[in-house]
Amino acid sequence: MRHFALTAVGRDRPGIVAGITAVLLAHDVNVEDSQMTILRGHFTMMLIVAVGDDVDETDLAGDLRAVGQELGLELLTIAVVDELAAPAEPDPSHIVSVYGVDHPGIVHAVSTALAERGITITDLHTRLVGDEAEPIYALMMEVTIPPDAEAAVTEALEAAGGAQGVEVSVRTLEADAL
Repeated sequence: MRHFALTAVGRDRPGIVAGITAVLLAHDVNVEDSQMTILRGHFTMMLIVAVGDDVDETDLAGDLRAVGQELGLELLTIAVVDELAAPAEPDPSHIVSVYGVDHPGIVHAVSTALAERGITITDLHTRLVGDEAEPIYALMMEVTIPPDAEAAVTEALEAAGGAQGVEVSVRTLEADAL
């Protein structure tokens, strides 16, 4: 079994997921992990798929390109993912929220503060909210912070937020009860 990363981006419209997955099904490809959302009117998808050894990669890629053109997608890529033994994904422990006047550098400042402390970001979403005259940048992240590092990480994030002129809050992620 081989694994591939598939990405697709196109102006949002019904049928994108159905079209892409029809090709995957026709080639007996299994979607193992996915993230899909709409970003500023464009549907985006990222998939990790399992492809049998008997599937011809060239045929699969050609059929995906054809459906991508039919759907009017602006981007469609498929690439082999190295079969490296990956560590288990850490469970997120905290939510980081960032709000402020939109400007370049917010994501970089906050992610750098985390990276410098070895903190893993497990999920990240951003949005512009408010009106065009005064857009507010909203960033929400799930992160994995060891209990003994919480105070230091919170302090570093607040310092990064202060330097960027944005508000940063860190709170413990509540465990979901099933």
